[in-house]
Amino acid sequence: MRRVNLQYKFLAMDAVQAFLYVWWQWYKQKLPLVVFIVLCLNLVIAPVVYAAGDGNLERRSAWAIGILGFVILGLIIYLFDVIFRPERY
Repeated sequence: MRRVNLQYKFLAMDAVQAFLYVWWQWYKQKLPLVVFIVLCLNLVIAPVVYAAGDGNLERRSAWAIGILGFVILGLIIYLFDVIFRPERY
């Protein structure tokens, strides 16, 4: 069986190239990256909501409340942008 040396397989340059790829894709497709970031942030928010519920909430409900909070925050930012810069829309 042939052994693979992982130190040479995953170089720091691969991480830089991956970061640059994500950065350039940000300009083309924003929605998938925003959804991914919201889900990652929900990993922090959902346990806080679950703990604040004192055991009355299910985990799915805590996740749903966290995602709903991010959706509401996004709508607030969007509506403020539409109100203050209507010429762009």
